[in-house]
Amino acid sequence: MNRLKPLLIATHAVVPLLWAANAYPIERSDTFQIHGFLSQALIVTDDNNFFGSSSDDNGSLEYTELGLNASLRPYNHLLVAGQILSRKAGNYSDGWQPKLDYGVVDYQLIADERRVLGVQLGRFKNPFGFYNQTRDAPSTRPGILLPQSIYFDRSRSLGLASDGLSLYDEERLSNGTIYLQGGVGIPQINSDAEISLSPSNPSLEGKLSTIGQILYSHDGGRINAALSMAQVRSDYQSRQNHQVKGEFVFQPIILSLQYNAENWTLTTEYEYQKRELKDFQVSPYNGKANGESLYVQYQYRFSSRWQGLLRYDYTVTDRSDPNGRRYAAAGQGEDYSRFAKDMTVGVQWKATPNWRFQAELHNVNGTAWLPRQDNEAKDTDQYWNMLLLQTSFSF
Repeated sequence: MNRLKPLLIATHAVVPLLWAANAYPIERSDTFQIHGFLSQALIVTDDNNFFGSSSDDNGSLEYTELGLNASLRPYNHLLVAGQILSRKAGNYSDGWQPKLDYGVVDYQLIADERRVLGVQLGRFKNPFGFYNQTRDAPSTRPGILLPQSIYFDRSRSLGLASDGLSLYDEERLSNGTIYLQGGVGIPQINSDAEISLSPSNPSLEGKLSTIGQILYSHDGGRINAALSMAQVRSDYQSRQNHQVKGEFVFQPIILSLQYNAENWTLTTEYEYQKRELKDFQVSPYNGKANGESLYVQYQYRFSSRWQGLLRYDYTVTDRSDPNGRRYAAAGQGEDYSRFAKDMTVGVQWKATPNWRFQAELHNVNGTAWLPRQDNEAKDTDQYWNMLLLQTSFSF
């Protein structure tokens, strides 16, 4: 019964949307769309754990994704869209709990050959780098995992989605397109971010935050360049001492660049991030750190079905202490927990238009993005390897 429970929960999440698909009159069927995906991975590590007890002899099967999305355009300028997601990724307390990944009412104020101007109201995916808005659909990812230096999974809710208002503008030029998007809302901060921020697992409550992106796509997407900026704010409350409370502010800036050729794609993104704890009455809690991340990724398409991946991924938590030596000398933890250098090799086989199989191998120095909920900090190792195998289906 324990093995069936996740499937039963996922079924309860998707059945209402399937029912809705059949409930609309036939004359609306040309505007109603429903899609979904599921994936299952096996993760094996020689040291440390990633998404479950991956360092055990049998590895971990605790990385599963189930999603169902639907959209309807009742009027030419009005779109209603949403997605339900059920996800298991290691020892998260909310694993398998179906959630509204996004749900928006999208109204286009202007829509012609040169310009599209619109507004979204509801829960929208944050425009964050190249991949954040589509990161939960396996078919949109270049590998099984996105570069963890920027698209961190251990605290993914910190920048994933917001409840509020988003404006977007698409300007079509003679040989390219400019996309602008900006939003104001309450970030959906969950327990993953609380655990990752501090071993004491504080309570975080999202506050009004802002995010914006400008993206230029040249020559039909042959060259893409983007700048993303955000200020994510939340109230911070210690669970051990209720007198300890203040504000946590996360401010990332991401520069993104991509070149697409006939058989290969080269992508790089750089992130500079500010993290600050402020307005605490207890002074030791106030402080700030500026980190940075960078990855370079090369994809080669051997054929319509086979694709290879090479990636170097680097992140440091504090630029003023890149090796974590001061952090370790102060007795706060291991020096290698403040950085991570990851070399990744991967391959993808698209067996059918719907089914794909992927494998990737990571050689990692450091544990900056290692999930805390899967590991005891004192038992981690600096150098470790990880093998991931995944199959996914989309429709």
